[in-house]
Amino acid sequence: MSHDPATAGAPQGAGTTADTSHPQHATDSAARIAELETRLAALEDEAGKARDQALRAMAEAENTRRRIQRDAEEREKFALSGFARELTSVVDNLRRALETLPADARAADGKLDQFAQGVELTEREFMAILDRNGIKRIHPQGQPFDHNLHQAIAQAESAEHAPGLVTQVVQAGYTLHGRILRPALVVVAKAGSGSGTGGPGAAVDTTA
Repeated sequence: MSHDPATAGAPQGAGTTADTSHPQHATDSAARIAELETRLAALEDEAGKARDQALRAMAEAENTRRRIQRDAEEREKFALSGFARELTSVVDNLRRALETLPADARAADGKLDQFAQGVELTEREFMAILDRNGIKRIHPQGQPFDHNLHQAIAQAESAEHAPGLVTQVVQAGYTLHGRILRPALVVVAKAGSGSGTGGPGAAVDTTA
């Protein structure tokens, strides 16, 4: 049998066409990977935003809880402010009763002195109870006038006190847990008529 030299060694059948499917497959895979990476980045961004929102919500909830707790504590502290104010009047009356008993009268009358000692003991116990419950007495004799704690009912010239100092406490004041419960009623020193303006504290706003 003879062979055609022209056809010797030539590829047979479909092998004569080059296979170009592999480059296209690689291109599709790269596009798919890029798409997945884009979606993953978007999901990570959404997850980060969701995490931030959750943290903010938790912080707001904690702030709200603390504010509610603080408000509750404030209400508990000052719920009995009216009752506490009435108690201070009782203490004032005990002090007034003692001030009506002169020292010489007590010295001359043993029974009167025993009575006065009983009133003093009652006053001390009352003050201890008030103190344990956050109630403090304000008695600013000789101290600078403070409109946050004192109420000036008059001004008077004084040779013993500089202008702006409290010369007389007409009625003691009280605070409840640091908040003014009742201002002290006071008389405040002012500069004499011949001393000019007198500098700081020479004039006091008695309406404060």
